[in-house]
Amino acid sequence: MADRSSNKAAVPEAKSALDRFKYEVASEIGVPLKEGYNGDLTSRQNGSVGGYMVKKMIEAQERQMAGN
Repeated sequence: MADRSSNKAAVPEAKSALDRFKYEVASEIGVPLKEGYNGDLTSRQNGSVGGYMVKKMIEAQERQMAGN
């Protein structure tokens, strides 16, 4: 299936790493995200994956800024 997302990555080279991160986060929080079609998931499930990704990225950046 073609990628229909209109989102453009700020750093295209990071796309595969972000995809891996998305599936890792989905697994951690129990969202059954799979390759391809995920239209059977609720907006809440999809949103929780994105929200948790942002939370983890902010935490990582804060640790880096603190020198840890």
